[in-house]
Order: sequence, then structure tokens, then C-alpha cells
Amino acid sequence: MRNEAQHLRFRTTSEFPHGQMRGVSPLSMYLMSHIFGGGHIRRRIVQLWLLIVLLMPALAHGEILKINIHDTINPMTDEFIGRAIAQAEHERADALLIEMNTPGGLADSTRDIMEKMLASKVPVIVYIAPSGSRGASAGFFILEAADVAAMAPGTNTGAAHPVAIGGGQMDKVMSEKVENDSAALMRSVVSKRGRNVEVAESAVRQSKSFTDDEALKNRLIDVVASDQADLFKQLDGRVIKRFNGSEITLHLAGKPVRELMPTLKQRILGYLMDPNVAFVLLAIGALALYAEFNHPGAVIPGVVGLIFILLAVFALNLLPTRYAAVVLILAAFVLFVLDAKFGTHGVLTIGGIACMVIGALLLVDAPIPEMRVHLFTALAVSIPIGAITAFLVGVAIRARRSKVATGAQGLIGTIAVARTALVPQGKVFVHGELWNAIASVEVAEGEELVVRRVDGLTLYVDPVKARRPAASPGPASTA
Repeated sequence: MRNEAQHLRFRTTSEFPHGQMRGVSPLSMYLMSHIFGGGHIRRRIVQLWLLIVLLMPALAHGEILKINIHDTINPMTDEFIGRAIAQAEHERADALLIEMNTPGGLADSTRDIMEKMLASKVPVIVYIAPSGSRGASAGFFILEAADVAAMAPGTNTGAAHPVAIGGGQMDKVMSEKVENDSAALMRSVVSKRGRNVEVAESAVRQSKSFTDDEALKNRLIDVVASDQADLFKQLDGRVIKRFNGSEITLHLAGKPVRELMPTLKQRILGYLMDPNVAFVLLAIGALALYAEFNHPGAVIPGVVGLIFILLAVFALNLLPTRYAAVVLILAAFVLFVLDAKFGTHGVLTIGGIACMVIGALLLVDAPIPEMRVHLFTALAVSIPIGAITAFLVGVAIRARRSKVATGAQGLIGTIAVARTALVPQGKVFVHGELWNAIASVEVAEGEELVVRRVDGLTLYVDPVKARRPAASPGPASTA
């Protein structure tokens, strides 16, 4: 009876002056009461472990997760933000802070990011920072999709008019379709966030840009904050409306902030996603493979070339790539080889360099200059590779055309000296060695012979033709 009374006493809320613990389920409270209520030690240990597992989400509650996006918007950015949202939901973080500085990026990646943000169970705060940063083009769409849109002083956003892949001009009908589609996406997001739909749409249709003060005045953003601490202070206690219509009160002041870093794979792929890096890998890989084909068995150039080519192909597969540009780059190597073979005095090499530069500039079909191969990179890679390739091919062709100087073939045509009389067999001395020789005619010892043929260890020789005697001087003239 005493144990039962004690058991019941621990089950009452009188032992917990604040009632049920915040964030702890009734099942957790029940297990907590039973840990102290009696039973065997083994059962208590199991119950304790169950309690710890159930309390872990509650203990993890109260943290702000942060990521930094200081790059173009591409598939790796989409993967990183998706991972951050999933982890924030798993850890029941109070909010996810995305500090962003981007010139824009790919439309498909932008839409995927917006879908993840709108479906997030954790409030997402997008903060354009530090001062001098921008959230242009695709960055403006991501900013408006956030539960809280914030900017630092001295930043700007907007200029979200859709651009044709490659930066070219779209025909009128296609341009209108893309523009209307982007404008409708902007209206659907901004209206749900309670921001200024008309002004936000003007950033899409008229490519308008806004400073931080202009964005705040026109209700495109919610806060202008000088730093992260100021941002959390202004948002503390603010009630925000989620995309699904629910309301939540933010409690961010003084909360710990933990920065989530990209994984090793994301860092490597993010570096490879730079079109300039992808082009350099492609060009060097092609040069290394050519060196392997020209010198079979070297192994190292082949391995390096294969690795570089595979890395370049992987990166270009994630980018909007023009495969006609890849053909131009391969055609450049063909022209380098033809120039060395036919001796066009550099004309075909210059054509190959031009093909490689044009191919590099057209390689990535991106909507913004930051996602294309730079002219400096194209020239800095194409000219040296063109010169090196033409030189190597020229050396190889000259070597193949030159006379063989080693082995049995190297003896043919050389001069030997008879060490014994050849009647017609005997010994001759050539290249510092004594050889058995057979002459076409009898030859006296010491005469010079020319090697005509090699058969195993026997040389077939002929006497060197007698040199024409020097012209004898004519009779002296008499006065």
C-alpha cells in the first residue's frame, strides 16, 4: 500500500509546480512518473531511456539554424537549402536563417527552392546581408517566398525580369509567355505573404530594382536590420502568417544560432559548378588524353585526362550546356593536329584557337554573365593549349618522318671498315662493334664498305664507290 501511495503521489501534477513541462508529451510525463514509482531496476533503466528519447526533441527546441548563400542559384544551392530545411524540421528549430548575396541564377533551381520554403514547417527568414550585397533576379523570388524578408542597410534587390538562356533575345510570343508565368508566380507568393503585389510584379515586368529603404517603404520586405542580432531583436515577439494561413509568434532574441556548413560533396560540386572550372577541366582533360594516345603506356596522362573529363562532364550535366560548343572545342584539337601534319605555318592552329575560344564562350547557356565562361578564361586556356598541342604534334610527326638511328634499321646505309679480307665473307667494324659480313665482291682489308642489308647477325655490304679524283691542273701557260 505504501508503494502504491508513493506511485500515485508521483503521478499527480503537484510534484511539478509548473504543470506539464513545455514541449513534453503526456506520454513522457507518464513515463517520468513511473520511473520513480517502483519496479525492478532493469525496467527502470528501460523506462529512463525511453524518456530520454521522447525528451530529445523538446531539449533540441529553441535553436536557430543558419546557412550562407553567397553564390549563384544553381542545383547545388537547391540541394543545400533543401538539406537545411529538412534538418531544421527534424531538430524542431525555432527558425531557419538564410543569409544571401546572389546575382541570380537558374529558373528551375529557383522554383525548386521556393517550393521547399513554402512547404517548410519551420519559419524561413531570408536576410540580404552584409551591406553591399544583393538579392537580384532569382534572389528576389527567394526573398519574397520567405516567411520573413529582411535586408541590411546598403543592399538592393529586384531586377527579376526573366532572361533567355544564353542572354539572347526571345521571340515576342515566347517572351510574353515566360514573363507572364514569372509574374503569376510572384503574385501568388507575395499575396500570401501580405506584401505589395503591384510593386513586386513591377520588378518582374519592368526589371525594377529597390534599395533596402525603398523595399521596406513599398512593403516588399518586413525588416531592415544592421546585423543578425538587430534582426532577431526586431522580430522577437512578432506574429507572422505562414503560407498555409496559420499564425506563429517568433521568439528569437537571445536564442543560440548554429551555422550549417555544406557537406564535402556540396563544396566540391559547388566549386565544379563554376563554368570556368568546368571548361578548364574539359580542355586539360582532352590535352592529357591526346598525350596518352600519342605515347601509349605513359598511363599518368591517361588517368589524369579521364578523371578531368569525367568531372567536367558531371558539372556540365548540371548546367545548361550547349553541346554544339563541345563539338567546337573538339574541332579545335583536330585543327591543331592537321596544322602540324600538313605544315600550314600556324594557320590551322589559329583557327583551332578561335574554335576553342568560341566554344568556351558558348559552352554554358546561362541567363546571367556570372554563370558563363569568361573571355579571359577562354583566352588564357585556349592559346597555351593550342600552342602546346601543335608543338607536341609537330615533334611527333617529325620523329616519325626522321631516319631510324637505332637497331638493325639504324645500320642500313652506314659506313663499315673491313677488318679482314672479304672473299666474300669476313669481319667488318661498324658502330664500335665487329660484325660478320658478306660482300658482293672481294674486298681487301681496310677498305670502306656501305651496309645494304641486315640478316640476323650478318651484314650484307658493298664497297664504297670510289670518289671522283680531283681535277688535275692544266699545263702552265707560257708567256
